[in-house]
Amino acid sequence: MGLVSRTLERVKPSPTMAITNKAREMKAAGFDVIGLGAGEPDFDTPDNIKQAAIEAIKRGETKYTAVDGIPELKQAIAEKFARENGLDYKPAEITVGSGGKHVLYNALLATLDPGDEVIIPSPYWVSYPDIVLLAGAEPVIVETTLDENFKLTPEALEKTITPKTKWFIFNSPSNPTGAAYTRDEIKALTDVLLRHERVWVLTDDIYEHLVYDGFEFSTPVQVEPKLKERALTLNGVSKAYSMTGWRIGYAGAPAELIKAIGKLQSQSTSNPCSISQWAALEALRGPQDFLKDWVKSFQERRDLVVSMLNQANGLSCPTPEGAFYVYPSCAGTIGKKTPKGDTINSDEDFATLLLQEEGVAVVHGEAFGLSPFFRISYATSMEALEEACRRIQRFCASLS
Repeated sequence: MGLVSRTLERVKPSPTMAITNKAREMKAAGFDVIGLGAGEPDFDTPDNIKQAAIEAIKRGETKYTAVDGIPELKQAIAEKFARENGLDYKPAEITVGSGGKHVLYNALLATLDPGDEVIIPSPYWVSYPDIVLLAGAEPVIVETTLDENFKLTPEALEKTITPKTKWFIFNSPSNPTGAAYTRDEIKALTDVLLRHERVWVLTDDIYEHLVYDGFEFSTPVQVEPKLKERALTLNGVSKAYSMTGWRIGYAGAPAELIKAIGKLQSQSTSNPCSISQWAALEALRGPQDFLKDWVKSFQERRDLVVSMLNQANGLSCPTPEGAFYVYPSCAGTIGKKTPKGDTINSDEDFATLLLQEEGVAVVHGEAFGLSPFFRISYATSMEALEEACRRIQRFCASLS
């Protein structure tokens, strides 16, 4: 009998973490590597947030807290939902976890049974299907296309819903593509969901504030309030406030679901870090003006990367509306050979050989459920991005 459970055997380790660690190892061994795998902003956490954490430590806020968040933070989250999204969540309808992934994990584990299905559009964030598998349920992957800007159509959603469907996971702006749905596009999807009363929607809004060219962000419950009684609206402070390591995610949902999440959390991790909670409180209530500058920087980086990748032989890169990723097609390189005679048969080969030959770490598209593409995170300096794109152009030009 093996040590590892059959449930865990179904799950793969996170490919994005694997690429980031591989790039770190190569750097440590003296290789000149530019890592474009990590999904975290390169900006520092704003000083007022750091100061709030220091003050919390000085006040002795270092003990256990309520399992799913301090009342002050829940109140600030309720205010944030009302102010920015027009959503009315009471503190009893809010949960706080150790990062968005933790809240997502809790929600799915608390609600899924063997045989249940969860609809996930691809390309998807790598953890969605594996968390569904850990919960004993089945991920049902619906492929989107480059022609549709990687957005799920209402027809495709309608066709995929079965009597076993429990959840539909919706992520906009998206990781890995940066595609963001307009209000009308969301309305078309929520109209489908209204016809299927047993299907819940989990909306991952973690990139809400990172949108470009005047794009207006909307979340499904805001567009269709009738869905509020079967929706979980997930967010966090990681991306907007550059607080990835602080590990605070949160969600609004019906009180019954929040209670179930709290029950699970009480027997697993217990409360999120007390100091991080006070820092998150300051993030949500403090000044937000720095965001304009960050968004401007991200947009400039996006424009540089899209322009340079579209000049590379065999690559085609759409312009995303949000997040800090691009998801270019490398279809034009498939079947070609490197000067050393290695053949590119897949996007994984492309990413592996690019790292070997040019020291640029990207994540292959198969990890996100749609090939032949790859993901670049442009949450790094303009200098590093320019050099990385030059290397990618050189690598593509060398193929025959």
